[in-house]
Amino acid sequence: MFIQSAGDNMKFLDLFAGIGGFRLALERAGHECIGFCEIDKFARQTYKANFDTEGEVEWHDITQVTNEDVRTLGRVDIITGGFPCQAFSVAGHRRGFEDTRGTLFFEIARIAKQIEPRFLLLENVKGLLSHDKGKTFATILNTLDELGYDAEWQLLNSKNFGVPQNRERVFIVGHSRRFPR
Repeated sequence: MFIQSAGDNMKFLDLFAGIGGFRLALERAGHECIGFCEIDKFARQTYKANFDTEGEVEWHDITQVTNEDVRTLGRVDIITGGFPCQAFSVAGHRRGFEDTRGTLFFEIARIAKQIEPRFLLLENVKGLLSHDKGKTFATILNTLDELGYDAEWQLLNSKNFGVPQNRERVFIVGHSRRFPR
């Protein structure tokens, strides 16, 4: 897996952090979190209870993170992000990019453009693949391509990994073309 073979002690930024699923995996693989962003105060409280965040950057509303804030981060090798899924989920209204939550992927793109991490590790619901007859997902892949990332994706179900739930999610891994694999 890329997080184990791409080098020792990579630094990552955890966007749309929730309670820290990506962080748990990356820290177990030996990598270091330099900051996180989570708008929900209860998720943030849980995140901070689960992880030692002292000395890390803490952002709440990603739309309020300025380009200057991003430039002060230093080296970031990986950006993670489980960007909001309500706009793409079959359980919601499926308004896609017409829903403000649906546009938050572009905040990841804005930050990635500035700090140019080696990898992007993104997650969303299965409905992202079929939303607007696949045009939404194509827009996301095209955006990553324009930013200089080759993207691979796979639909995974938690039930296949020993978790007692049936939860399908699409995972997208972006590899920067600026760095050799």
